[in-house]
Amino acid sequence: MKSTSNRLATGSLASAGLALLSLHTAFAQDAAPPPAPDTGNNAWMLTSTALVLFMTIPGLALFYGGLVNRRNVLSVLMHCFSLAAVLSVVWMILGYTLTMGEPGGLIGGLGMAFHRGVGPDKILMSAFQMTFFIITPALIVGTFVERIKFSSMLVFSVLWALLVYAPVCHITWFGGIFQQWGVIDLAGGIVVHITAGVAALVACIMVGKRQHPEPPHNLPMTVTGTAMLWVGWFGFNAGSQGGASDAAAMTLFVTHLSAATAACVWAAIEWFTVKKPSVLGAVTGSIAGLAAITPASGVAGPLGAMLIGTVSGIVCWWASVKLKNRLRYDDSLDVVGVHGVGGVVGTILAAVVGLKALGGYGDFEFGKQMGLQLAAAGITAVYTGVVTIGILAVVKAVMGLRVSEIDETVGLDQSAHGETAYND
Repeated sequence: MKSTSNRLATGSLASAGLALLSLHTAFAQDAAPPPAPDTGNNAWMLTSTALVLFMTIPGLALFYGGLVNRRNVLSVLMHCFSLAAVLSVVWMILGYTLTMGEPGGLIGGLGMAFHRGVGPDKILMSAFQMTFFIITPALIVGTFVERIKFSSMLVFSVLWALLVYAPVCHITWFGGIFQQWGVIDLAGGIVVHITAGVAALVACIMVGKRQHPEPPHNLPMTVTGTAMLWVGWFGFNAGSQGGASDAAAMTLFVTHLSAATAACVWAAIEWFTVKKPSVLGAVTGSIAGLAAITPASGVAGPLGAMLIGTVSGIVCWWASVKLKNRLRYDDSLDVVGVHGVGGVVGTILAAVVGLKALGGYGDFEFGKQMGLQLAAAGITAVYTGVVTIGILAVVKAVMGLRVSEIDETVGLDQSAHGETAYND
């Protein structure tokens, strides 16, 4: 009996020990640290963030800087550089929360102002999205260069980024209505290019024409900036896949192929129409192809990329060369014709090139998707146009938009910044 009691006691102790061990294991699992971050994906997103910032400074700055006259080159460089600095601070304070805050609704809200609650696990995505917040208003600079007040440009850009870019970005990428509908826009055809293009059209009309339009002063600078934009666009589009993946590789490839095709098409049009393919035409064509593939770069295959490159090369050339001259608006550096029209072309054609018949990777019904793409583009254009008019009207009433005729004749390098790029 005694041995039997000992065995029962021993068994009970063993059972209790197993129970305690199981309980400890359960608690240990509950308290286990989160899985380690994917260092490969993080490495690509860090690289992509740097590439997109590289697009603004120095890429866009040099691209625009070479296209203006020599009295305004420092002014344009200062615009891009200053926006990179100012909008980074604005992003930290309000941009992140309005763009990436609470999902749903029309805007992100103020709950994460000053990056409240944004820890190390979220900061990389914040940094990546910040570079988009910077470059979109910087694109608009190209439409009113050589005649706008520096202070007015800064105030307009900050207000526009918060009141136009942030809500459109939120509804497209961060739980808003466009995302709920299933609108295709991987990297910003709607969010970046349509908004910037429509705002540019409004701005160049409201600011008015230049007094002394002149040919580009330094095309080698523009070609250098274009090359930087082209390479940086790999971060812009492929980085929007969120990590290092096969999908990101395809996005990178179709981005390159669209740019190359559009450059060839634009040069071919010039060769046929004016008998000489220009350097400016080739580089402008490449930017048109990059802008147009941006929304569709997550669903297009190589054949679709060539289709978008071809269409954007033709349509953006017509908008920049023929339509602008016919309507007589002074879009100094063709932001409307390249980015605005290119963004619309890519947004619409995303419903075409994503079809499996064209080697695409979309999963949608063509008619319905085309309707969604058209609706999103139209809503964005109307909203952007109305709000941009309001912002410019307020800025004009409070501080004015244009420099004086004398300052414009002297050049903004000297009149606004007290410096010159050239001493001769």
